Amino acid sequence: MISQEIIADIIDNQNTVWIERDQGVLRNKLEEIKLHQGFATIITGVRRCGKSTLLRQLLPTVVGKSIFLNFEDPRLTGFEIDDFRRLDKELEKRAIKNLFLDEVQMLNKWEVYVRQKLDEGYNIVVTGSNASLLSKELGTKLTGRHLSYELFPFSYSEYLQLREVEESLEKLSEYLKDGGFPDYIKTKIPLVLQQLLDDILLRDIAVRYGVRDAQSLRRLAVYLLSNIGKPISASKLSKNLEIKATSTILEYFAYMEDAYLVQFIPKFSYSLKTQIRNPKKVYAIDLGVFTHNSVVFTDDWGRRLENLVFLHYRRKGRQLYYFNEKKECDFVVFNKDKLDELVQVCYHINEDNLKREIEGLEEAMNFFDVQEGKIITFNQTDEYNIKGKKIKLIPYRELGEV
Repeated sequence: MISQEIIADIIDNQNTVWIERDQGVLRNKLEEIKLHQGFATIITGVRRCGKSTLLRQLLPTVVGKSIFLNFEDPRLTGFEIDDFRRLDKELEKRAIKNLFLDEVQMLNKWEVYVRQKLDEGYNIVVTGSNASLLSKELGTKLTGRHLSYELFPFSYSEYLQLREVEESLEKLSEYLKDGGFPDYIKTKIPLVLQQLLDDILLRDIAVRYGVRDAQSLRRLAVYLLSNIGKPISASKLSKNLEIKATSTILEYFAYMEDAYLVQFIPKFSYSLKTQIRNPKKVYAIDLGVFTHNSVVFTDDWGRRLENLVFLHYRRKGRQLYYFNEKKECDFVVFNKDKLDELVQVCYHINEDNLKREIEGLEEAMNFFDVQEGKIITFNQTDEYNIKGKKIKLIPYRELGEV
């Protein structure tokens, strides 16, 4: 239980800082987010990717008085259901019409309160760092009353704006190492991203899910980050990492994906059972996290570029699979359950890898009976016509940003 006076002080303190905060680089996501009366706007994403700043950037889009409340504030530890009544008193006293609630997953029964305020005519924007936890709660009291969006660390175009530099191959190479977390881009201090990993593992996973073996959780996280772009088998990992139960490994996978640390894509199959049975490929939420938390001792530009292409399509909300029959194709891209693209990624095409890359893409094109595929490169442009099918080489910079 928190006193009325403390709640009032926290609101005043947080909102002074929030209102005065530099808006920073306007996020590309702003163009997509629309606030609608009667619907809660839900924004999820990995911690420290800029959700609070995005809320500040949304402020000019609403009419009437607003308040911001970050529930990760230590002073709000122990916030209980009855404290919502005290919060209501502050809303009424201040004639508030818009609520910006940051990291709301920290609270029990938050969805009940949000539903109540929607019914009372408030505009509500909610952020959280756990996809599964929010979706579970949204499916109870807020079914049909919410619009959900995902925010990722800075895209390449946002990275360039933050650094105030012109686009170039040199800057793209730097982005492939730096990633898109704004705190790291500003400081270039590796400890920022190392501490971020610890915060995700401890605060977003171990504490929330009661994971006692934090060391095994961390070993698994480092292993996954060190193997981006590769198929991962839980049964093999349980032996290599000395975690006895495969089911525990799978739980850790789910926790890390829900916290947006890593993401998995399945092998394409029309059979859901086959998808589940086959290894999934793993990708990092950010290349800076990969750079400063993996145990990879080479630059490995190919895997970096593949991870970057993965993030590009995830930002666009696409469903992704990998194709692997006799040959492999990196990405089978679906848009609203309809096949959209077949994509191979190769940092630099040369005589040694051209045949392999084309054959993998060609097999996927034959399997899906499509006439065009693309190979995304660092900086090569070309076109091949093979047995009536067109294969385009496209530099990453020509994909376009979202």
